[in-house]
Amino acid sequence: MYHILRVILYRLWVVSTLTLFTSVVVFWWYGFFIAFTVFTLGITGILYGAQDLLLYYPNDPPDSRVFVLQPSNYKLPYESIKIKNKDGFKIHMFLIKQTTNIKHIPTMIFFHGNAGNMGQRLSNVSGFYHKLNINILMVEYRGYGLSEGSPSEHGLYNDAQTALDYILQRSDIDRSKIVIFGRSLGGAIAIDLASRLENRNKIWAVIVENTFTSIPDMAQIILKWKCLTWLPQICHKNKYMSLKKIGQVLTPTLIICGSEDMLVPPGMAKELYMRCGAIYKQIAVIPGGGHDDTWTCRDYYSSIQQFLLNVQPLPVDLNRFSDTTNKTPSIGHTIVLTV
Repeated sequence: MYHILRVILYRLWVVSTLTLFTSVVVFWWYGFFIAFTVFTLGITGILYGAQDLLLYYPNDPPDSRVFVLQPSNYKLPYESIKIKNKDGFKIHMFLIKQTTNIKHIPTMIFFHGNAGNMGQRLSNVSGFYHKLNINILMVEYRGYGLSEGSPSEHGLYNDAQTALDYILQRSDIDRSKIVIFGRSLGGAIAIDLASRLENRNKIWAVIVENTFTSIPDMAQIILKWKCLTWLPQICHKNKYMSLKKIGQVLTPTLIICGSEDMLVPPGMAKELYMRCGAIYKQIAVIPGGGHDDTWTCRDYYSSIQQFLLNVQPLPVDLNRFSDTTNKTPSIGHTIVLTV
């Protein structure tokens, strides 16, 4: 509780001071009840706006918005890509492609968690590249890393859709084997993307790791305020209602959770598994895995590999995708190829 108040006061001290000063002035001129109303409305607005500060940490560590580790540091061949989303912000991505046996291999779209940038996940992605023999498109949400804009729930959903639309324009990957992967907050984004009716025949498999049922559920667990049980949903600026949405996910789904996750209870993974609408679905509880280090555990990559081997081919007509061979995608982008 103390940490949360400290973060709010530190980051919103100007607004907090102005609210307090205004309340004092109103009290002096108009009396207690009007001043109390002004103070209550001001505090409510501050707490509502502060929810973004408590959920999104693009500046952790402090240089995360100016320095993004490159895949070349792990000797991975990649393209550095910037594309404009429909809101006009440039979104930064890395496309890491296999250099041999590139036909008919899956391409994973990787959605990271709520802190730092995608470069900090390259150790894990290197494992995907070498152990699973797949391509990976790493996505930097708006307001993270070198991407423009500020993070928001609706905005991050749009960024995910932008990434999917982009990769489906590529003619140099197997567009019938698109895998959506999300960790923690990224898992909620992956679930939203896969739950959309227009995407059901575009996504081959979904993998989520250490993700939650919803932000309101997480608020109750972290804050331990009983009053949050009766708090209307409208009071939550960010909701990420994954438990509600996952019933609309019909794509083969693997839900991974670390048995020692101290942030997101493993029980949430089981709830998501039970509610998932996919006919083929699996849950993998990784012994000893914490919230951020499950990917370092022994059975992690083998669990994903076995799941992907059992996913059936996607019955999709690739003619619906625009042929972009040797063409620049209609959504403006710049690419720097580095090997």
